Amino acid sequence: MINRTLVRTRVIQTLFAFYKDPEKTSLTARKELLKSFADTYDLYFILLDFANVLTAYAQQQQEEQAARARATHTLWASNKRFINNRLAQQLFENRALRNRVQEQRLSWDSGMPAVSAIYRQLVDSTWYRDYMSGEETGYDQDKQIWRRIYQNIMPESAELRDALEEMEVVLDKVNWENDLDVVLSYVIKTVKRFQEDSTPDTELLPMFDAEEECKFATDLLSHALKGHDEYEQLINSHLKGWEADRVADMDRVILEAALAEIIEFPQIALTVSMNEYIELAKEYSGDKSHLFVNGILTEILREMQREGKLFKAEGVK
Repeated sequence: MINRTLVRTRVIQTLFAFYKDPEKTSLTARKELLKSFADTYDLYFILLDFANVLTAYAQQQQEEQAARARATHTLWASNKRFINNRLAQQLFENRALRNRVQEQRLSWDSGMPAVSAIYRQLVDSTWYRDYMSGEETGYDQDKQIWRRIYQNIMPESAELRDALEEMEVVLDKVNWENDLDVVLSYVIKTVKRFQEDSTPDTELLPMFDAEEECKFATDLLSHALKGHDEYEQLINSHLKGWEADRVADMDRVILEAALAEIIEFPQIALTVSMNEYIELAKEYSGDKSHLFVNGILTEILREMQREGKLFKAEGVK
């Protein structure tokens, strides 16, 4: 589930925090990096478990409506199609999901305002009303309604983002609100994989897209920390009129991580590394930081190429 792009993001965030706190050690940084991956994986599980939480909330709302109808002697017909949704039931019964939720004590208790808000948006949607009143009641319809909840409602929910920020504090997690969009894409991918005959032992996505990604992450962090002085000198020697203390801290961290990857991982294509860190500069630093990062990297790598120190199949143009 965690891909190389997210790995690079976590490494630069860990480096940034490391250099802001003189009390931290390389071991502390490594532990924080690994915890950040586990926290992102927990977000995947708690978002999958949202199907159970929203179903329970819908059932509670129906029970309250039924009680009001009895109290006022009003006719009210219960429609349990959403409550009996088979995809939600499969997720509730999934052993890997239940085990992770219980082991990590993942709970929506502090996020219930988002559950209520998303339920209101759901019942107000035309596609929910079509689902509840439609003649077709097959598994495909059950799965489609949940794909729409995860794809159409949750990414745009301000209440959900606020709730995730609160849940981060309560559950001691990091990056949940920031990771929402990317993790939702993996939740949707998981929903698509479920079939009508899926069992409680159906496998969910692993923490990493590939086994080597975790090693790449810890090795990249280690090389960036060990090469800090060398990379800092390289950067400073190519500033061309910029004063070293005027370089944004995040720009410097991105440059150092990029150099660590380019120098220490010759099997990764140069264009891939360059493009990834330029995109990170766009995402996490100033408006023109990507131009600065691109320019400094290009000058450093041209010099390395002239000196025969760039061990890549492709050179710098």
